[in-house]
Amino acid sequence: MAMLLDFEQPIAALEGKLREMQKLAQDSQVDVSEAVEALETKIKALKKETYANLTRWQRVQLSRHPDRPYTLDYIEGMTQKFVELHGDRTVADDKAMVGGFAELDGRTVMFIGQQKGRNTKQRQLRNFGMPNPEGYRKALRLMKLAEKFGKPIVTLIDTPGAFPGLEAEERGQGEAIARNLREMFMLKVPVICIIIGEGASGGALGIAIGDRVLMLENTWYSVISPESCSSILWRSWNYKEQAAEALKLTATDMLKAGLVDGIVKEPLGGAHTDPQKMILALKKTLTKTLDELEALPADERISQRIDKFGKMGVVVE
Repeated sequence: MAMLLDFEQPIAALEGKLREMQKLAQDSQVDVSEAVEALETKIKALKKETYANLTRWQRVQLSRHPDRPYTLDYIEGMTQKFVELHGDRTVADDKAMVGGFAELDGRTVMFIGQQKGRNTKQRQLRNFGMPNPEGYRKALRLMKLAEKFGKPIVTLIDTPGAFPGLEAEERGQGEAIARNLREMFMLKVPVICIIIGEGASGGALGIAIGDRVLMLENTWYSVISPESCSSILWRSWNYKEQAAEALKLTATDMLKAGLVDGIVKEPLGGAHTDPQKMILALKKTLTKTLDELEALPADERISQRIDKFGKMGVVVE
């Protein structure tokens, strides 16, 4: 059974009644079509009202739903002939960061992204989607490889943050992310970055400098997670809802602030309710955006990329 969030309980209760009614009709041959239709209409209306008025914290919860499509789900669903590439040629192959060439409707694209796990064993293998420095160095190596062959780059961002362990700091976590930021500004090929789940801090930003930065409807992007913000300000995780409101971290907030370029709509109820529909919607957006970017000269793309990020955070006295 799919995991239910607290605000989804009333919808689930009505859907349970609908199933009971349909089973009754099937078992007893009683015509309840009018009642079924009325209940279906009520469920649809409740869903629309619920998901149109979610709080910021509720959208954070949706972004973390364990049934949401992850990076490899999108790559496998959108592309053909995916060839995963491994290693940073220095330390190790970070399983939290995946990437490789794939064919998107006849166009070769380099896909890079954080990958979470579905079960305990996978989560341990993928380090819960938190890359080490070698993950960011692998990502940069693949970006440079794509640039060498003139292939566009798509990054899929879904991380609670870069791994904060002592060994990660010893191997240069901050330097690895900072180098990615600098190098991504100057890539000659089109770069599209999409937040597909969580977009936390430098862990997300390390692969998020692009010509177009997009967010799925129920995702978040912020310098810190609501829980960590709450623990710093109130020394407790109990104020995470207030922290989420103050951070203004949803896709709508980011677009309004000019920090992202667009929002990709999710199926009603979230990407996890219809993964295939979500994957096809993202593929359509990607194809259209790549067409737009490939029509521009490389120098113009780089100039626009630098200007876009250079305008962020400017303070006028």
